[in-house]
Amino acid sequence: MELISPSPGASPALHPCYSEQAHRHFARLHLAVAPKCNIQCHYCNRKHDCANESRPGVVSELLTPEQAVQKTLAVGSAIPHLAVVGIAGPGDPLANPEAVFAVFRALTEKAPDLTLCLSTNGLALPDHIDELCQHHVGHVTITVNCVDPDIGAQIYPWIVWQGRRLRGREAAEVLITRQLQGLDLLVARGVLVKINSVLIPGVNDQHLVEVNRVVKAKGAFLHNIVPLISRPEHGTHYGKIGQREPTDAELAALRNVCAGEDGETGVMNHCQQCRADAVGLLGQDRGAEFTLEKVAALSVDWQAAIAKRAAVRAAVEQRLAMQARFLQSATRPSRTVRRLPTPAMPTLRVAVGSTDGQTINAHFGQVREFLIYDVSPHGAQWVERRSLNSRYCNGPTTCGDGNATLPDAIQALQDCAVLLCARIGFEPWRPLENAGIQPNSEHAMESITEVLPAVYQEWQKSGRLDFTPASARSRAQNGFT
Repeated sequence: MELISPSPGASPALHPCYSEQAHRHFARLHLAVAPKCNIQCHYCNRKHDCANESRPGVVSELLTPEQAVQKTLAVGSAIPHLAVVGIAGPGDPLANPEAVFAVFRALTEKAPDLTLCLSTNGLALPDHIDELCQHHVGHVTITVNCVDPDIGAQIYPWIVWQGRRLRGREAAEVLITRQLQGLDLLVARGVLVKINSVLIPGVNDQHLVEVNRVVKAKGAFLHNIVPLISRPEHGTHYGKIGQREPTDAELAALRNVCAGEDGETGVMNHCQQCRADAVGLLGQDRGAEFTLEKVAALSVDWQAAIAKRAAVRAAVEQRLAMQARFLQSATRPSRTVRRLPTPAMPTLRVAVGSTDGQTINAHFGQVREFLIYDVSPHGAQWVERRSLNSRYCNGPTTCGDGNATLPDAIQALQDCAVLLCARIGFEPWRPLENAGIQPNSEHAMESITEVLPAVYQEWQKSGRLDFTPASARSRAQNGFT
């Protein structure tokens, strides 16, 4: 398919859902202006007045288009790193086209620096391509759970299409056809498309490899495989019948298969399954600060807000450019051929907690990925970014689920001898040390390039370079295997 020039709003650099780098620096706002939906999914139960559940399809307040614009101006003034405004429900945006496009029209005029995006089930998508592009909606997410109607019949009990309620295989066939047609049309217009797929054990878990193949062949920018949420208290069909959720291991294994052997085929790993009224950075919802009542009381200087966002954006772009130059200056080893250290020049593998790629500035408990380096007398070689399935700490001051996630971190870092981070508590320190991974928080906020050779020299002088993580673990016998 021949592409025309990209949509003016199509760039992953500022969108936290389309870029692993962007999600650390830029915030998003979801506007809940779309309550109606044109399909029913067995995993969905929309709630319009709920502040307690953190999952898609849930909001605290429904907004009119006017209230949505007012909220955008308030959030954009209070959060200078706001970059993206999206509409994702709580129903399907394109089942509520009048409200959705009223918002997009207003924001195109009043907030042209903000990226607009939309998330849809795709049933009505082909009918609205022109208007989406007219308002520079450069990012669209389509939820595609299958490309086989027989599997779709197990996920969707019904759809409403052309004034009729269709059920079973017929419903799934129409939905899949429209989803793939919409994907083709968006890609042809230069829009970046992310595909969301819900992993449902025993239903589509094996099939999602085929979904990944099909959507990538059609030009999807990202494939985001998310775990089914089916807790009984949420009131979904799957929750009521006891459909189990996938394990972390099942999710990771499927993502790895879909990523391909090179690991660079656009599989998203940082999704937080956000509410339809989420505000702030991914994983940090500030929605309670921007209720309709609180927004009405806020004073907004919009021109000052635009200038401040521009300054924040420029500063972030400068940091990212410096990080890219630093990573490019390091020689990345082959994925298939790994140079073995010699007795005369042993290599020290170091994991670094950093949010900017320049300084050791990350708390161990808040890290979702580590930078991995091999350090020798010749210098430091950057190896890879290594992600964790979850953070050790899930709050700003406590680590309630830490004990459950610590073995995951240990497993991810098992080939590393040193862990550099800005802070780390006593409780994870000892198990890491027993596993042959030496934590070190003495170099908080210092330059990575300066610290790595210093740490190597320290280990060399102490005679510890001949101790591999594996040998240390065998001595410790701590049970983390």
